[in-house]
Amino acid sequence: MTLEQEIHDDLPMYISRSEISTEVNKTGAWRYVRPGYDEKTAPCSRACPAGEDIARIEMLVGQGMVHAAWETLLRENPFPAICGRVCFHPCEGACNRQEMDQAIAVHHLERFIGDTAIRERFEVPHPFYGDEAEQARRRAAGKKIAIAGAGPAGLSAAYFLTRLGHACDVFDADDEPGGVLRWGIPWYRLPEDVLKIELSRLLDMGVRIYCNQPVTPDFLKQAKDRYDGVFLGCGYGRSLRMGIPGEEMARDGLEFLHEVRAGEDACLQGTAAVIGGGNTAVDVARTLVRMGVQTTILYRRRRSDMPAFGHEAEMALEEGVSLVERVAPIQIEAAGNECRLTLQEMKTTDMDTRTGRVRVVPDGDRIRRMRFDQVFSAIGAEPGENWLIPPEDSESVLSVSHCVLQDGDPPLVFGGDLATPVKSVADAVGSGKQAAMILDTYFHEGRDAIPRRLADCRVGHGQALSMEIYLGGKRRERNPHEVRFAEINTDYFFTAERQPHPVLNPPERIRAFEEVEGVLSKESAMMEAARCFNCGICNECDNCRLYCPEVAVYIGATRCIDFDYCKGCGICVVECPRNAMSLEEEGP
Repeated sequence: MTLEQEIHDDLPMYISRSEISTEVNKTGAWRYVRPGYDEKTAPCSRACPAGEDIARIEMLVGQGMVHAAWETLLRENPFPAICGRVCFHPCEGACNRQEMDQAIAVHHLERFIGDTAIRERFEVPHPFYGDEAEQARRRAAGKKIAIAGAGPAGLSAAYFLTRLGHACDVFDADDEPGGVLRWGIPWYRLPEDVLKIELSRLLDMGVRIYCNQPVTPDFLKQAKDRYDGVFLGCGYGRSLRMGIPGEEMARDGLEFLHEVRAGEDACLQGTAAVIGGGNTAVDVARTLVRMGVQTTILYRRRRSDMPAFGHEAEMALEEGVSLVERVAPIQIEAAGNECRLTLQEMKTTDMDTRTGRVRVVPDGDRIRRMRFDQVFSAIGAEPGENWLIPPEDSESVLSVSHCVLQDGDPPLVFGGDLATPVKSVADAVGSGKQAAMILDTYFHEGRDAIPRRLADCRVGHGQALSMEIYLGGKRRERNPHEVRFAEINTDYFFTAERQPHPVLNPPERIRAFEEVEGVLSKESAMMEAARCFNCGICNECDNCRLYCPEVAVYIGATRCIDFDYCKGCGICVVECPRNAMSLEEEGP
């Protein structure tokens, strides 16, 4: 052993140790800014016409909590399996994730949730809002509402009004409920069994639906003796006329879709022209090719200007539908067993600032003639009766984003396609929800309270409304600030491809009316949902607690901050991946 080792072994080892706790040093006294949990609004939710809490729904799916995600979805939309198939998903256009790679497949996840609920027979929670005592109080104060139209707007109004404690009778002119969902959307997009199951939930809740009973002006005159309020959501019941010679030779596209859904028109053949560029025109064309008809869409503008959903138009072309752009029909004539169309060729000019599309005008005297075995018109629709048109502004009329209230005995609320700026199923759901809020507020707080109550329920600064906010749920505490991509801490996220969903190839599609798009598997759905930033909401990642240098963040009933020791350094706010925290100046 060396001398150095002997000296080292003889020296005692002492480690300094405090005999008192450092808790006496209240470092929070140094703070001049205060961090806090501040959940905000995701841009997808603001863009969703139904106001769904998308960020939280995706968080729950990503954690495998599909039943909880379904319950969260039902707070704002009664038809997840339907909307997951037919919605044009404006939420995805607002998704922050697309600035990193691709938007979240929100509509595929919504369909996954809806289909899982059907397959596993999830029961609708009851009571859904409040406890049993609150529900009993609402039912005792409930009113009786008549609803005209069993389409998505009328059925959504019935759903939310029933949830609010009111009794609803729904009347429809057709022999089955569903409106455009049943008669205007082909099976390959919305199978009938899915529609029936989602509508059956309303019947289970106590909604009464009376078919083959159209609402008429006489019905409204007598309604005050039976009902406390009326919602009119009849939709468009008549196709627009082209106003050209020989147009009586063209079949009505809406009527054709109705007949096909009813099991008629199974033996068409030859060639067909479909005049129009909207969703109805595309649905008619795709239905015809499934019947073996060689089909051409004739549209007066460019393909990029078509109001039809882009992916639907793309699928139509994949399935063999032809498209002739910038032609407008000016005459239809009989030519033996065929129809001869005379078409005016069109050209584009300047941009129409009102519609956001280019204007088209006749291209001189240039015309084109084409022959088809049959012609279908699908250029748009209008109200079936003039009295269904919402009234103009007056002292007795209150117009809001998706509805029009007319004072009276009983009060009338006009909604659905006739009152919404965008004609879609999701907007119809939003209209029905807004109508439920309007009538409930009218009965309990009076007409003057309606604008304020609706403003309080807006999702962020958009037009969508939240029923959870209306009833004072936790979503009411959320900051309306809309989270931007720049506010996401992308250090905690990695690029990941959008999960593919099953799709039949074109030759398989046109053999029959089998559903074209399949549903995500649970594994794929969880992986897709995990891509979501969950903008603005806490998903309990614990970064705030892990990075706090003062160990001032702790878990009680929720995550909390001990302000005796928080110095206000802001590390927790910076390291929050999804901007669910904020710093504010310390008060006096």
